[in-house]
Amino acid sequence: MKRMLLLLLLLTTFVLAEDSRITVPYTRFTLPNGLSVILHEDHSVPTVSVNVWYHVGSGNEKPGRTGFAHLFEHIMFEGSGNVPEGKFDEWLEASGGDNNGSTTGDRTNYYENVPSNALELPLFLESDRMGFLLNAMTPGKVDGQRDVVKNERRQSYENRPYGLAFPTLAENLYPKDHPYHWPTIGSMEDLSAASYDDVVQFFKTYYVPNNASLVVAGDINTEQTKTLVTKWFSDVPMGKPAPPLFYPPAVLTEEKRVVLEDPMVKQLPRLYMAWHSPRSFAPGDAELDILSSVLAGGKTSRLYKRLVYDLQIAQDVSAFQYSSAITSSFMIVSTARSGHTLTEIENVIQEELDKIKAEPPTAMEVQRAVNQYEASFLDRLEGAAGKADQLNAYFKATGNPDYFNEDLARYQAIDAKDVQSVCNRYLKNDARVILSIVPVGMKELAAMKGGK
Repeated sequence: MKRMLLLLLLLTTFVLAEDSRITVPYTRFTLPNGLSVILHEDHSVPTVSVNVWYHVGSGNEKPGRTGFAHLFEHIMFEGSGNVPEGKFDEWLEASGGDNNGSTTGDRTNYYENVPSNALELPLFLESDRMGFLLNAMTPGKVDGQRDVVKNERRQSYENRPYGLAFPTLAENLYPKDHPYHWPTIGSMEDLSAASYDDVVQFFKTYYVPNNASLVVAGDINTEQTKTLVTKWFSDVPMGKPAPPLFYPPAVLTEEKRVVLEDPMVKQLPRLYMAWHSPRSFAPGDAELDILSSVLAGGKTSRLYKRLVYDLQIAQDVSAFQYSSAITSSFMIVSTARSGHTLTEIENVIQEELDKIKAEPPTAMEVQRAVNQYEASFLDRLEGAAGKADQLNAYFKATGNPDYFNEDLARYQAIDAKDVQSVCNRYLKNDARVILSIVPVGMKELAAMKGGK
């Protein structure tokens, strides 16, 4: 009886949590130079996160000139007009802070997490490199970071087992002039060909305040922070509007089978299955997230149970909806166990996809997947850094920084038939890329069409 009462209490608490709304109050304003600023005040912990998004990613590059967005992520840490080389990290670490940046096809972001009494330091640092990076940039610094990025490409792609998988998939999913055809890091040839003048022009085109958004979240006083932001960023000159992004449609009208012999892979082949899918926040995007969890989200998921646990023909399996601003891709990835082929694995995956296409997953499977997503969603919002980045992400994607409840509601409204519907609509057998990565000279391990 006691355990039953505790269970009822837990269930009641969950229902109450479901009915409550996520509250992330913010103040938004725009400086005369076009910089969008979002402030979120939260005094739960004496820390602050400063988060800058430049609305440019590798998708804004051109064929033959790839890798610029990621190269800039490196150059931005090499000093600016009033910050000597090496002092950016040194000053932040001395204040008890940390920082980093990242680049995707759609955006480049930079952030600093500091004690709240050190807020003015990251505001100064970010404003200085936004307004005065060119004062300190030299051909030598560009060459130095170019070499760093080239080495990163070698480590992450050429010299890593299965490292060329995602560039190969992108080349086959998207036409040559599509923004997602090339990897974020760019090609070796393009990195070598990039001139100092090319880099300067890229900065002048995209690294301007009217093509950026700044979020300051955490233990702040909103009015005082507004004054500090205005103090440090208002003298950064506005740039011309960034050029619009034009791109061809990404459509697959057939199944493509690609075999890549990887000299870094010595024994275990790996299968990649990829489809085009809806862009971020479009109908079907959230449903495919839930489908990925039903298929491979944990040890009780359909593919893990069959491939890894029951049949023991795979080392691992994962599925995910890779959501992006223009269009997205849905992928299933699995590594074979020794003595097994990728054809065996593909057959099992196809069987499970066909089952969902014929009959919806159970309500319990879908609810478990929704619960898993909701838990990870809320976990990202525990600290100021997570909220700062999410406010910026929502602002860029929807124009509304406070899109938390609308985003979560997409998942809470999904039922089993929705999951079945997107599986039928998007995971078509005649519109996908199937990539087999195998050891050199072992093409017989690849996934063969119609193979058993």
